[in-house]
Amino acid sequence: MKKLVLLFAAAVMTMSASAQVAIEDSKTFDNMYVGINGGLATKTTGHKWMPDANPNIGVRIGKWFTPVFGVALDGTAYLSNKGWAPKSTGTFVRYSNVGLIGTVNLTNWFGGYPGSTRCFELIALYGFGWGHGYGAGKTVLEDNDQVTSKVGLDFALNLGAKKAWQIYIEPSINYAIAGTGNLTGNDQVQYNLHRSAVQLNAGIIYKFKNSNGTHGFKTYDVGALIDENNRLMAELEKKPKEVVKEVVKEVVKEIPAPAPAATIKEVRVENLVFVTFAQGKSELTADAKKALDKLKSGSHVQIVGTASPEGNAELNQKLSQARAESVAEYVKTKGVVVDEAIGKGVQGNTSNRMAIVYVK
Repeated sequence: MKKLVLLFAAAVMTMSASAQVAIEDSKTFDNMYVGINGGLATKTTGHKWMPDANPNIGVRIGKWFTPVFGVALDGTAYLSNKGWAPKSTGTFVRYSNVGLIGTVNLTNWFGGYPGSTRCFELIALYGFGWGHGYGAGKTVLEDNDQVTSKVGLDFALNLGAKKAWQIYIEPSINYAIAGTGNLTGNDQVQYNLHRSAVQLNAGIIYKFKNSNGTHGFKTYDVGALIDENNRLMAELEKKPKEVVKEVVKEVVKEIPAPAPAATIKEVRVENLVFVTFAQGKSELTADAKKALDKLKSGSHVQIVGTASPEGNAELNQKLSQARAESVAEYVKTKGVVVDEAIGKGVQGNTSNRMAIVYVK
């Protein structure tokens, strides 16, 4: 079984890797986070900075698509409007801004992702939003709206053994680039310091647990697995009767073999075709179809589908069966005879999102 698992992993890496370290696939709701923040904002020009500072509170919900690029929904409520005329609107929240911002982890971009979350990260922010000023009657500022833009930088510390928590300091500049009312004065779209505010906030974020069991991205060492694959292949060449028999025996385990046992002894590595799948998927990739296209019309095959350890046993069993059937349906269109196509769920403790085709 150990050799089979190693062969599983090595085949995946050999067929899909283009770098020494690769990032594992993540699911839709992986690498998401939520947080709160607060601080002070003040008009950039034409006033006294500290006396005219305005407190604010905010929330942020985001997701990282890769260790470098992500997106977040950012909402901020400003509790005073000193520095803007008039100075009071008579409401508790004087101004609010909701925006969609892109996030770029500069540390991972320039330093590479090491396989786990660093203690310190530098993250750049840029995006657009909708700002709204709250009026309070005829004698003060009327309601007004602006298109806004935010440019910022997070100095972030990741805390705890699992790096699930993050605290950060965020200096930023927030522009009213278009709109009406006191902030902008006209509808011309522009980045103008006279229509902007500088802001300094501190925040805390919780990163939700992912399907891989961590609070970040996981990697695998492609080079090490390729080396292990080469070592195993060399071993197979040296001991074809013993080692190949063991591998094939594991692959076709629980599949009734119509051929005599002696036939299995003649099976070699070239009798096995490995087909890999994306996480949680059973659809064949272009590379998978290319590998299956090499099977000869009229040949008989047995197919075993497998799944990786993520998820519950019932789901993995269904997924492995779906992968086996996906391969079966495709090869049948090529004139290949499918004697058996079964799913075996999870095999071992490492990722093995694949189907194995045993060509008789």
